[in-house]
Amino acid sequence: MPTVLFIFGIRFFFYPNDHEPIHVHIQYQGKSAKIQVCPDIMLVENNGLKQQIIKKAIEAVVFYREDIIAEWHKMFDK
Repeated sequence: MPTVLFIFGIRFFFYPNDHEPIHVHIQYQGKSAKIQVCPDIMLVENNGLKQQIIKKAIEAVVFYREDIIAEWHKMFDK
């Protein structure tokens, strides 16, 4: 599971068999969530993360959106 970004102690990654729409998984202190990146940025799933961590993660996805999309295409457009 390649790490795309590590910021605020939050790991952003893809699973090798991920599917569209483009999204990123996040992990923080043993808890996880999934954030859709395209077409719109939104929380898809939350498995126990506090709202403040989700907020930071979404802010990071907004800021690094183009980088996340580029990494997605590198990994899955074969």
